[in-house]
Amino acid sequence: MKMFEQVVNGIQPLDDVSKKKAQQRLDGLVKPIGSLGRLEDIAAQLAGITGKLYNEIHKKVTIVMAADNGIYEEQVSPAPQEVTVLQTGNFFKGITGINVLSKHAGADIRVVDIGIKGQVNHPQLIQRKIRQGTSNMVKGPAMTREEAIEGIEVGIEMVEQLVNEGYELLGTGEMGIGNTSSSSAIISAFTGCSVDESVGKGAGLTEAQYAHKKGVIKQVLEINQPTPDDPLDVLAKVGGFDIAGMVGCFLGSAYYRVPIVIDGFISMAAALTAYKINPLVKGYMIPSHCSAEPGFQIAVDLLGIEPMLNLNMRLGEGSGCPLAFQLIEAAAKIICDMGTFTEGNIDDSDYVDIR
Repeated sequence: MKMFEQVVNGIQPLDDVSKKKAQQRLDGLVKPIGSLGRLEDIAAQLAGITGKLYNEIHKKVTIVMAADNGIYEEQVSPAPQEVTVLQTGNFFKGITGINVLSKHAGADIRVVDIGIKGQVNHPQLIQRKIRQGTSNMVKGPAMTREEAIEGIEVGIEMVEQLVNEGYELLGTGEMGIGNTSSSSAIISAFTGCSVDESVGKGAGLTEAQYAHKKGVIKQVLEINQPTPDDPLDVLAKVGGFDIAGMVGCFLGSAYYRVPIVIDGFISMAAALTAYKINPLVKGYMIPSHCSAEPGFQIAVDLLGIEPMLNLNMRLGEGSGCPLAFQLIEAAAKIICDMGTFTEGNIDDSDYVDIR
């Protein structure tokens, strides 16, 4: 609890002075003002996060939080729960989506067992299991408030460790059968939207299974009555250990002033929870791609952010992060390597800012 409170209370706003200096440099580069669009926004955001005008990214990593969800007992997922164990093992074989995309982007991954039901034995797996999956939230809270804080602190500690290892850009990922149900419940709890608006088909459901899933999530919310003004209450009652870990990653990144990428639906639910705990974390987040899950857009609208990619992706694992890493690196290169109008011998007096 002490670490949690220290981090939440220690988060500072973006450095506006550095951000304004970055914007001034971007406006003076040899191009029409604002013509590189979102890349310019990201470059300025990086300056605000780090306090440095010129940012070089040499090391980037996606943190994958792996955990099981007790709600699986209610048959809300077509995949067997054993897939959490199996796919977590596959991360170390280098054969998963996040592996392939990270290798392409020159990025690393770190996998954390924060609550898998079962045992995965691999020397590179980070063992931080809280317990063997959350409780079935149809029967009561998914976890205790103390467990929710413990999960958040795992994420904070991961960020601290990675920053100390020299990583300058982080991403958030997860693995856990049933975690779209937890994410839908979180988004409904915070926004008051109906389950029809927040619940999607996850890994793939028939229409009958989809209707059943929505009924289960509605029951979860009615039984647990999560308090929207108390983010820890929402997380503990209807969340997951993987989501709690990612909440900690977002809070930790803001505390240690390092940019962090939001992946898809589950990651976005964690981002929304972190924002509810401390709204300042929003400035440190960079959304990667649009998720096909319906609740995703509700969370995006509430946060007031805009993902940079729309590729109809819905894999999870953090798979959107290495794609976003490459664009973020490009944004950093623009402010570092492009020349100014003066250096290009071009008179900029006739250029109009049309933004």
